[in-house]
Amino acid sequence: MLEVIQVNSSDLQLGMYVSGLDRPWLEVPFPMQGFRIETPEEIVRIQKYCQYVFVDSVKSSVAAGKIKRRTSSRPRKTNQQIFPGRRLKQYQDSATWGEEFPRAKAAVDTLMQTVDSIFEQVSHGGALDVVKVKQSVDPMIDSISRNPDACIWLARMKQQDTYTYQHSVGASIWAVALGRQLGLPKPDLRSLAVGGLLFDIGKLGVNQELLGATRSLTDEEFLELRSHVSLGVEMIRDSGLMNKDVLDMVAHHHERHDGSGYPDGLSGDAIPVYARIAAIVDCYDAITSHRSYARAIPPSAAIKKLYEWRDVDFQAELVEEFIQAVGIYPAGTLVELSSGEVAVVVAEYRTRRLRPKVMVLLDADKQPVMDGTIVDLLTQKSTADGKPLEISNSLEPEAYGIDMAAIKL
Repeated sequence: MLEVIQVNSSDLQLGMYVSGLDRPWLEVPFPMQGFRIETPEEIVRIQKYCQYVFVDSVKSSVAAGKIKRRTSSRPRKTNQQIFPGRRLKQYQDSATWGEEFPRAKAAVDTLMQTVDSIFEQVSHGGALDVVKVKQSVDPMIDSISRNPDACIWLARMKQQDTYTYQHSVGASIWAVALGRQLGLPKPDLRSLAVGGLLFDIGKLGVNQELLGATRSLTDEEFLELRSHVSLGVEMIRDSGLMNKDVLDMVAHHHERHDGSGYPDGLSGDAIPVYARIAAIVDCYDAITSHRSYARAIPPSAAIKKLYEWRDVDFQAELVEEFIQAVGIYPAGTLVELSSGEVAVVVAEYRTRRLRPKVMVLLDADKQPVMDGTIVDLLTQKSTADGKPLEISNSLEPEAYGIDMAAIKL
């Protein structure tokens, strides 16, 4: 049976498989999906960066009984423990970026059109068309199941003007990407997709001026804004949708791991697991999007914040799985290379998150590059003059005046 054991770095042995760290993967020079310790030098490197790590006893060549546990902290839950009774699966990419992109674009375009029409209908007092919602998410789920990068790119490319609508689509995509990483079967991915689309639908019943306010809200206004949760639950129930997981996402996506959230102040495992997922994707999509009161931050900065908030706002295991799902530099992220060039990430390697494929947009002098050269950082590790080539940092959306929506592949 799979068991993940927390181990002090001083107790590491050759043959142990390291599946998690005590800090974000982006802060260390190790493979993003874990690795087996093969040499004493690797143990020294781990000890340089980490006080403790998580060891997968199944993938290790060291007998579980000979692995010394770190006893000073909470044991890490496995995905099977988080989702008891579900048959989890291991997804593999079955399509390349080039193959999947046109299908993903068609799926997301359809989803966007459906959300626009449904939300417009609801905002004018109409009923929520649940059948149309369910039908609209299936092509997106299928695309992410084959290869998540294309839909993740499109989530990053979304326009910023109708934030509530775009946020719903983005949250739905992130939720399914996380569900895929967790190994959830398609019916569960559908629940995550629908819940991601609808957990903020109650905002259509709130004073729209409050949603776009750049000023501080009064206590009364803040209470009204929070009422979108109960309004959303009422809208879902009135539609006839009785999926418990979806209702949990709507009702509890603002609960927090330490009990500081609303509306019920639930904490830890008392928060339904799909609501825990909703809370993470809600936060991530929000802070990486432009809103009326805040500018978007780069994905790498958002990942750092999520990691800082683990076991405070969000369950640590789910945060770590989300980081594995979307990566430090998800498709659609603007980055600056060590060469000075500016590029956009077009596809990741799920085993080497720090060296994705990128398309160069600006040269070292920050002048536009017309041909959109694709550079595979996994294989191209140096510049023409022999200097190391890598990502030096991620950039805010629209840095250097780049119009992300105008980028053509």
